Amino acid sequence: MFKKVLKNGAVGVFQGKILVNRGAQKTDGYQISQSLLLDEDSQFLAKPELEIYADDVKCSHGSTSGAIDETALFYLRSRGVPRQAAQSLLVLAFLAEAIDEIEDEAIGADIRSRLEGWLDRHNRQGRG
Repeated sequence: MFKKVLKNGAVGVFQGKILVNRGAQKTDGYQISQSLLLDEDSQFLAKPELEIYADDVKCSHGSTSGAIDETALFYLRSRGVPRQAAQSLLVLAFLAEAIDEIEDEAIGADIRSRLEGWLDRHNRQGRG
């Protein structure tokens, strides 16, 4: 699982491949790449690939890109959440699925804390 948040004209690139060799029967492979574009100047280029040489496998891959859900943003704003804070909450929600995949809970909590701190600092700078 790969997730990216892009803004300020950033370009994200993902090229990933699942390779299942002959004899690797019963392989269960999964690959997803998602990006959240926070402005119209940013872009995401993706090339997910599957290369399978076995017969009895279950593999999938995909890629999605999109902007912040305007309905979710409106909902938070209508409840009094400032725009930057609402956007930060939605970015955290987008990334939470990837953070939840981290098996070591302490590491996951540390990453979430660092991300929240970065977003908080970014919000304060944006108001100045």
